[in-house]
Amino acid sequence: MSRKGEVQINNAPVDLISAAKFAPKTNQFLLVSSWDTSVRLYDVTNNTLRHKFFHTSPVLDCAFLDSVKTVSGGLDNGVKLYDLNTHIEFSLGNHDAAVKCVEFSTMVNGILTGSWDRTVKLWDARERECVGSYEQSGGKVYAMSCMEEKLVVATSERKVLIWDLRHMANYIERRESSLKYQTRTVRCFPNKEGYVMGSIEGRVAVEFFDLNAEVQQKKYAFKCHRAKENGVENIYPVNAISFHNRYNTFATGGSDGYVNIWDGFNKKRLCQFHLYDTSISSLCFSDDGSTLAIACSYMDEAEQPPEPYPVPTLYVRYVSEQEARPK
Repeated sequence: MSRKGEVQINNAPVDLISAAKFAPKTNQFLLVSSWDTSVRLYDVTNNTLRHKFFHTSPVLDCAFLDSVKTVSGGLDNGVKLYDLNTHIEFSLGNHDAAVKCVEFSTMVNGILTGSWDRTVKLWDARERECVGSYEQSGGKVYAMSCMEEKLVVATSERKVLIWDLRHMANYIERRESSLKYQTRTVRCFPNKEGYVMGSIEGRVAVEFFDLNAEVQQKKYAFKCHRAKENGVENIYPVNAISFHNRYNTFATGGSDGYVNIWDGFNKKRLCQFHLYDTSISSLCFSDDGSTLAIACSYMDEAEQPPEPYPVPTLYVRYVSEQEARPK
């Protein structure tokens, strides 16, 4: 069901949506990966599916290199380049286990992949080759984010590793996650001051890079995506975080089916959208912050799946200033 300021996108994937990413510098083209093995390109302005291609297994993440080239990876362990203009695909290489995270860094013109094989790999986008493989001392890669030279990797053993992409031989820092439970998502602040993490236990942590004691005192964690029913608190995973590039505010999506927008610096919730069909599995603001892609997919959280079984849905919401700007 679409609401005012929001459009439901036609021809959504038929299985869990793992990632939705806007093309750089546009709010028109959206790349979506899914457990149905597809990667799809949508023209959200005209609400049409422009193109789709397939992996041999579920796809766990995808990213744009530029407006026409994409990279994706998943349970087949492979990293696939795809040109949306020529429809030519190219296998970049493999990890020894599933590729969980894919990012593109314009700063080093490199593709970054994080895997359950406990490595991060850096691939040269032009030469189409792996130029570095970096062992994780913190476990499987569960979430990853880069902003200019900074790379943040969150792992299965509640570790957070911070790299400088210009000197990848060693990470700058290895931190213990301030969240007690498994990390689901991590995103860097657009202003490069820090990062935000979400866990399966309905908590978000706001962290800062600068190790100065005064700056570190600003870090905090807060509870969200929780609901009381008959005196019992139900706790839902925080699955997705996306930043508004202009305001440094961020949206969180949870398994409670809600999307919240937060002002992390002033510790305030700015707004909450209506209840969606099922869990929010991915979120992405467009570069200009005018549009938010919202992917809804049931993520097998309950012992008994709901009846009828929720169908994956995809929305774009045209976000107002008042919803995203700090008050």
